[in-house]
Amino acid sequence: MLENLILGFQTAISLTTLWYCFLGVLLGMIIGVLPGIGSVAAISLLLPFTFNIDPISGIVMLAGVYYGGQYGGSTASILLNLPGAPSSAVTCLDGYPMAKKGKAGLALFITTIASFVGALIGLVLLVLFSPALAQAAQQFGPAELFSMMLLGLVAASTLSSGSPAKGLAMVVLGLLISMVGSDVQTGEFRFTFERPELMDGIKLVALAMGLFGIAELINSINIPHDTSLMKKKITMRSMLPTKEEWKRSGMPMLRGSAIGSFLGTLPGVGPSIASFMAYATEKKVAKHKKELGQGAIEGVSAPEAANNAAVQTAFVPSLSLGLPGDAVMAIMLGALMIHGIQPGPMLISEQPGLFWGLVISFIIGNVILLILNIPLISIWVSMLKIPFKWLFPAILIFICLGVFSEQNNYYDIYMAAIIGMVGYFLYVLKFEPAPLLLGYVLGAPMEENLRRALQLSGGDGMTFLSRPISAVFLAFAALILLWTTWSALKRIARSHERAVEHDLSHEHEHPHENPPSPAVTPQLAKQG
Repeated sequence: MLENLILGFQTAISLTTLWYCFLGVLLGMIIGVLPGIGSVAAISLLLPFTFNIDPISGIVMLAGVYYGGQYGGSTASILLNLPGAPSSAVTCLDGYPMAKKGKAGLALFITTIASFVGALIGLVLLVLFSPALAQAAQQFGPAELFSMMLLGLVAASTLSSGSPAKGLAMVVLGLLISMVGSDVQTGEFRFTFERPELMDGIKLVALAMGLFGIAELINSINIPHDTSLMKKKITMRSMLPTKEEWKRSGMPMLRGSAIGSFLGTLPGVGPSIASFMAYATEKKVAKHKKELGQGAIEGVSAPEAANNAAVQTAFVPSLSLGLPGDAVMAIMLGALMIHGIQPGPMLISEQPGLFWGLVISFIIGNVILLILNIPLISIWVSMLKIPFKWLFPAILIFICLGVFSEQNNYYDIYMAAIIGMVGYFLYVLKFEPAPLLLGYVLGAPMEENLRRALQLSGGDGMTFLSRPISAVFLAFAALILLWTTWSALKRIARSHERAVEHDLSHEHEHPHENPPSPAVTPQLAKQG
């Protein structure tokens, strides 16, 4: 291990590698701040520039764009309620309410710290357990992946701060939206209504921008905005968390890092699922769980630690198994192959300089991001000082550019506008958007793994219960459903008891408040 780390340092601290590492994380952070652009588009555009440089420098730069985008993606989520990256969508739930309370600097500071802690823990696990983690990931077949995603969806039904039934309805709606387009196995078109624009399905960027961006703009138009932020000067002291805030965010960071590190090693999962799972966990175990969704610091620290840890450990299945976790990792694998490097089980042994050089460059890149982000917080918060009559059109332009840039398709802009209007009505009806987004993200891989598991078992549904890991996930999902149902029934019974007690006490305190009906008084009877 020590020899490998020394070899990695020798590779990573060359001036060329350091320069491309700095350039990658800087570009990633800037692109992450711009809502809707995303790491996929950025890496796709930068890929041709890596053809004329050595493979290690090229991969280091592209990787820097990837995890740098995770840092920057939370900025737009917190300040504008626009997820800069899909994995930052869950940060909107508590980051934006914190900004509206005048705690934007604190939210961005704790996001930076949580991102660094999550990435560092993920990197430590990557260094210590990369061979073991690769072997553990091989134990997850289609049945295990399906059961794990089902558990995530059941947990997502409790993401909403209101009714669990509404949360479950939003999850189902997200699953239905994910089925629009072509069938994952047969290629047959479904739910397209013979519209060629829907044959590729509804894009994630359009869905996220519509739900979290346009819907929020519509909702905010007639709301008087607090202009006190324009008069406040953001200082380092105002950004630092108090002792209580450090205490509240510490354990969520560790829990989110653990969840993200584990889920990042699973092929096909990615940081988006990790951040949602971390938030769902906090909804169950956090000490101040009732404050989540209203500006709780746990709702920012846990998912940010999770998605950054998942980004780092996602390189385990990608490099050691050749299985990309998401679209970004697929592009990274393509870049490796273009440079003549074949990802797979033999990569670590055959290319130790590349693998360990990447690991050390990730550590250096995260330190650079930590140094860059904290001084820039005051600049990002100054976005809130822009008058809303100018900010709203600018946000709409960014939304349109972000949605259009994915496939250069005007139809995606129209789709984002329609989703935004629907999202506004869902907001009015007290339906939370987060479960819908998770249902959409998990829909396609969940359906694919369900079909593969049934094909491998010859159509036997008991395969999900006969495999131990899958059975454990399904048992946890059943327990969550039973617990949620029991809690809802208990809450209804308590409210009914309180109503009865209130009526009895009211009648006892005012026994003559309701006089006899005038129809039976002697005077009226005599008049009759």
